[in-house]
Amino acid sequence: MDSLKTAKILIVDDQTPNVVLMEKMLRADGYNNVYSTTDPRQVARLYSEHHFDLILLDLNMPYLTGFEVMQQLKEIEPDNYVPVLVLTAQPDMKTRLQALESGARDFITKPFDRLEALNRIRNMLEVRLMHNQIRDQNRILEEKVRERTQELADTRFEIIRRLGRAAEYRDNETGLHIIRMSKYSQLLGLAAGMSEGHAELLLNASPMHDIGKIGIPDSILLKPGKLDHDEWAIMKTHSAIGAEILSGHPSELMSMASEIALTHHEKWDGSGYPNGLKGEEIPLEGRVVAICDVFDALTTARPYKKAWPVKDAVSYISENSGRHFDPRLTQLCQAILPTILEIRERYAEPDANQSLAP
Repeated sequence: MDSLKTAKILIVDDQTPNVVLMEKMLRADGYNNVYSTTDPRQVARLYSEHHFDLILLDLNMPYLTGFEVMQQLKEIEPDNYVPVLVLTAQPDMKTRLQALESGARDFITKPFDRLEALNRIRNMLEVRLMHNQIRDQNRILEEKVRERTQELADTRFEIIRRLGRAAEYRDNETGLHIIRMSKYSQLLGLAAGMSEGHAELLLNASPMHDIGKIGIPDSILLKPGKLDHDEWAIMKTHSAIGAEILSGHPSELMSMASEIALTHHEKWDGSGYPNGLKGEEIPLEGRVVAICDVFDALTTARPYKKAWPVKDAVSYISENSGRHFDPRLTQLCQAILPTILEIRERYAEPDANQSLAP
């Protein structure tokens, strides 16, 4: 293996003649990356800089013994194969066992036979390089698994967003409503103290909040005028329909999406639907989506209404704080309003007649 000859080897021995002899032997055998030191205190620094493929290490040295050097190397590479071949004039079993326990992989007994030493060095380097290859292959495989997992997650989330848009397309030509309100929801969730991971889950679950509209007849969903009592009763069933569509799967994403579909029309004072939940009985995710959904609905033109100016929508939400909306979330929504408006502008409806008044 040509790669063996380019392996990095460090000789550590306090006796200069031993170092010179070992260097000559290695270079004569074709090894061209040979380093050495007579001071064991330099080993940790040298290893950190060069990551040697093999360390030929004496045991009995001043300042630091070979055992202490091996302990330092373990601290540098706690989870890696540290390639140490011990050079020792002590053939007793106690020393050998202690060296093995300290991390040594093999021994060369002084005075050493040249051919035996070269064969042991070669064997250790072959193991070291094979270890490196397996480690690198595992690293590549892990990266491919991460990429594939991310690809699957991205695909899943894209399907979810498109399902949400499928419902929105029935009463909104572009489906941009779910993009805006889901980004508003993520932003408000973060402001409310959600972790980044939980808020991202909310970003991907909230687009399905109105999936239950799939079960509402067009004659009701697209009616330009006010719904009568019976029609409104049917319209309100979209929350339960959506929750049922999304229920039954154990993933956090689907559980959250089902919960949001069911609770985003509940109101803080208990006058909402379908279950008349009150205050913090309503899940935080449902309360967040309630504000973001209403804000975007008010500021967006629909077949039955013009878009409200932002200031009027903000006033409406403030006036309904403590009745429809969570008072704390209402305040947070106002605090992050500039960022919400940036999102609104970035994903604006392509409708020249829509009001953009602040």
